[in-house]
Amino acid sequence: MKILVIDDDIDLLKLISNSLKKDYEVTTEIDAEKIDINKIEDYDLILLDVMMPKISGFDFLRQNRGLIDIPILLLTARDFEEDKIEGFAIGADDYITKPFSIGELRARVDAHIRREKREKHRCLVDQKISCDLLSMIFYFDNVPVNLTSSEYKICELLLKNKGQVFSKEKIYTSVYGYDALGDSKTSITERIKKIRNKFEEYGISPIETVWGVGYKWGTKKV
Repeated sequence: MKILVIDDDIDLLKLISNSLKKDYEVTTEIDAEKIDINKIEDYDLILLDVMMPKISGFDFLRQNRGLIDIPILLLTARDFEEDKIEGFAIGADDYITKPFSIGELRARVDAHIRREKREKHRCLVDQKISCDLLSMIFYFDNVPVNLTSSEYKICELLLKNKGQVFSKEKIYTSVYGYDALGDSKTSITERIKKIRNKFEEYGISPIETVWGVGYKWGTKKV
């Protein structure tokens, strides 16, 4: 199990790392701006300091919570209730108030690791595009993209199978079923066009045409 600790206090990072490294693989970072959000799902839990000089824990959480599908525990030295209200509003899972005991830290971390039963892929991420599989909503940079039900299903299919090429017929049956009536080639062509138009508003195209074969997920700037 892997834990990411983000805090600008180097001594505290060493203390936390030494306390948890017996049972977990611990990675530490002093600057939240250096975190690669596309690799965040490599971890099983994040310990995040509230007050940091470049970007606060709250701002990091506010910008990225929709892209993160693992528990986040805030490390805070401010008024607990104040942080609790703000943090829960933007998606924190728990709090540890500084100064804290090593026993408390380990107990909180162990509890959340045991409790974490969600599949790692509730949220799919590709660069600034993310898909919440529970709410069935696509986002660009945390802004919802207004897709119809069939457009969402096409995007989900391709993103889940990133790199795999699907024919128009295969996409059609995956979205509408084998008993659906209609022209699969025309229908899928039109829906792909509409999907591209909606994402182009954000300067990106998520679906690549493989000429003579079909389509695959592949994001590029437009």
